[in-house]
Amino acid sequence: MTIREQREALEKQQLSPYATLAVHSRGRLHEEEPCPIRTAFARDRDRIIHCKAFRRLKYKTQVFLAPLGDHYHTRMTHTLEVAQIARTIARALRLNEDLTEAIALGHDLGHTPFGHAGERALDAIHPGGFAHHRQSLRVVDRLENGGKGLNLTFEVRNGILNHTSGQMPVTSEGCIVRVADRIAYLNHDIDDALRGGILTDEEVPWETRYILGRTHSERINTLVSDTVENSTQGKIAMSSTVEKAFIALRQFMFEYVYTDAVAKSEESKAEYILTQLYQYFLSHTDGLHSEYRQICEQDGNHLAVCDYIAGMTDRFAVQVYHDLFIPRAWSK
Repeated sequence: MTIREQREALEKQQLSPYATLAVHSRGRLHEEEPCPIRTAFARDRDRIIHCKAFRRLKYKTQVFLAPLGDHYHTRMTHTLEVAQIARTIARALRLNEDLTEAIALGHDLGHTPFGHAGERALDAIHPGGFAHHRQSLRVVDRLENGGKGLNLTFEVRNGILNHTSGQMPVTSEGCIVRVADRIAYLNHDIDDALRGGILTDEEVPWETRYILGRTHSERINTLVSDTVENSTQGKIAMSSTVEKAFIALRQFMFEYVYTDAVAKSEESKAEYILTQLYQYFLSHTDGLHSEYRQICEQDGNHLAVCDYIAGMTDRFAVQVYHDLFIPRAWSK
């Protein structure tokens, strides 16, 4: 037996009956020889973590645009926290950790620069709209690896696509990531809001603090433990008490943080930058990198420009805008 086959045998012995076994994967878009060491899901995880789109996450906004401080969250730190929370839940429930981690690491690969402000800008201007979960799937299917994609398994691709859409993932592991994503962003956004002076501890609703906890670690521990205790037969769920408190805290954040005038003061500028870049490159496709010019020929200018801009980091988008639209100082 190869090391991979030994690992697949261990999965059958050790994992829950509701776990998704690598040996039972529905396969890849294009058939390929299995790895002698890694299972299919472990291989997917490695492909994601080594891809260019993953590395760019460290320079993409999570919620607070261009904060002055080293401890605010980025799209990269968010992704890593989602992966850790999801793995903790998967391990406790004896579900497939490799599949869970692969979905978590890939779920935001298609996110725009400037966070949801960038997503709104592209959604408004791109024909057919834009959603980061669909773009994340496009990144792994089409854009990475020189246009060949990463050729991931069906289960990972399905989890990425449905981590925030109306449709639920087909695997329990995908459902874990869906929950972990919300646990992670709600809690680290509270941390960032406290750090930035948008919130104080006393302003967080007393009822949610009483049920979920006062601190970052207490809240995550409550939410993760409750999810583990209340998930049965492959269905991932929280208790009604904790879920109500969680929903109330989320509503509070949307009302007092996500729409706060100070926290969001620069978003209109970010949306303007991406809109201007989109319109410029539609009529100047010769300025696109060669891989995107190829997409122009195959799929049209709109899709190529959308792919190019969605893949930008915050700082690269600002630099491109500066180079294109800001006059340079003249000297004789």
